[in-house]
Formats: sequence, structure tokens, C-alpha cells
Amino acid sequence: MIATNYSPLTRSLLAAGLALAGTLASFTATTTNAHAAGVDRYQAQLSTALQAPKAKIINGVVWNCKGDACSGEIDGSRSIYTCIKVAKAFGPLAAFSGPKGAFSAEELAECNAKAA
Repeated sequence: MIATNYSPLTRSLLAAGLALAGTLASFTATTTNAHAAGVDRYQAQLSTALQAPKAKIINGVVWNCKGDACSGEIDGSRSIYTCIKVAKAFGPLAAFSGPKGAFSAEELAECNAKAA
């Protein structure tokens, strides 16, 4: 049997490499689940359907609307601020949802009121 002696530096580098691999694997698993669950997009339903598809940039993100359905990627802003900007750009909203779920009737009313 061959005995291998590793220096303290080699052991430290090996431990650091294993820690980095574990961190990357954990991060990949976390983000994959978030994308699979569909939380990487905002969804909005317009009160009045558009006659033709329309796209606008809001908070640096392209929002696409077709009929009464609109969506845009999560932009890092608070959901209420994004909702207000979407309502200003496309008109009053009947529904809005983001990473924390669908807006309540009160939140939606606040969004539409501030957008008017």
C-alpha cells in the first residue's frame, strides 16, 4: 500500500474546492426550483384587453402584453412599484402577481389608484 502525505496547503485547497462545489450545487438547486415554479416573472391582467400586442420597457425589463395578459421578468423593484408602472403604461389592472404571489384586492386598488 502506498502512503500519500499531503501538505497542509494541499489539504486546505482541497477543502476550499469542496466547499465551493457544495455552494455552487446548492445555488443551482435553489435557482432551478425558483425558475421551475415560475416566480421569475411578473404577471398582470389588464381590465381592458388591448386591440394589438404591445411591448414597453419598464424598470429596464421588457413587458409584453397581448389581449389582456401581460408579463415581465422580475426586476428587483418592490412589486407595488412595478405594478404602478405597468398600470401607467398599459392601463388599469384586474390582477397582478409577482414573486410573493397575487395581489389582494386592496393592493390592486392601491396600484390602480396611484397609476391614475
